Amino acid sequence: MSTKHVLITGGAGFIGCNAARYFGQRNWQVTVLDNLSRVGTESNLTWLKDETEFEFAKVDVRDTAAVNKVVAETKPDAIIHLAAQVAVTTSVTDPRMDFDVNALGTFNLLDAVRRFRPDTAFLFASTNKVYGKINGATSELKGSRYAYTNRPHGIPESEPLDFLSPYGCSKGAADQYVLDFARIYGIPAASFRQSCIYGPRQFGVEDQGWVAWFAIATLLQKDITIYGDGKQVRDVLHVEDVVRAYEAAIRSPDEIRGQAFNIGGGTAQTLSLLELIDMLEQHFKRKIPLKFDKWRPGDQEVYVSDVRKLEKTLNWKPSIDAKAGVGKLIEWVEQNRAAF
Repeated sequence: MSTKHVLITGGAGFIGCNAARYFGQRNWQVTVLDNLSRVGTESNLTWLKDETEFEFAKVDVRDTAAVNKVVAETKPDAIIHLAAQVAVTTSVTDPRMDFDVNALGTFNLLDAVRRFRPDTAFLFASTNKVYGKINGATSELKGSRYAYTNRPHGIPESEPLDFLSPYGCSKGAADQYVLDFARIYGIPAASFRQSCIYGPRQFGVEDQGWVAWFAIATLLQKDITIYGDGKQVRDVLHVEDVVRAYEAAIRSPDEIRGQAFNIGGGTAQTLSLLELIDMLEQHFKRKIPLKFDKWRPGDQEVYVSDVRKLEKTLNWKPSIDAKAGVGKLIEWVEQNRAAF
């Protein structure tokens, strides 16, 4: 395969810098696009400079002219669109900004691809939040964790969409634009409805990136609040696994065109909040004091992605065990204590 060019929006973010490193070390030409507005992005960019070669464009995806210029001039073979407003709480506080970044920003990129580079493989980092509360899925407490009673493989792509919260609406609108631009304009575009992605370079906070946040808070002995009973379960996916899926998708443009894929750890890689706390207690060899508060609106007892469509289409599946992956994350957090 000749040298290819990938443009990664939000490329100085957690997933973005890991993706930039991955592709750069595999001899792809990499352009990182980011406005450096999020905590940790400048640190990630500095780290990335020691890992691989890349071009950097300080661009905000809300800036239509700047987005057009980057796509027209760099002519990427693939775009991994990760730039986003990522917190539900922030979307409630400032829904216009959330819309402008997530919905309009994605539209700007898609329209630039349509105009200047329609054969570009376009991967959109969507979210499992497009499914809302999933009222059709029922769960029950089994031992110390919740489990589905009528979704044995997790939540499939055929689950009805239900955009709860401004964040769900903005990401859901972008998700649908991606699929429709594939249908109408033939762009090889796909939406990856991502579950809990975790790993090194993740500067987690309470309302986003909970796996990293629990590790960081434990190291710094900050308060950890559990909303609900802590027995709620999520599927978790290490960032190295999601980046492998991106590469597989880029290499299969005809197979992914116009498709939505649920991507996460699936039924094989799940954690309850209390199970993660237990891992951290074992590692740090001390009891972690927890505060418990009431369930938040929209919180689910369990969310697990059905990843069988992605497995079948791209011959991909998670390869990093949750326990091993969390161990690698803790190691990174300990090595970078000064950054938090």
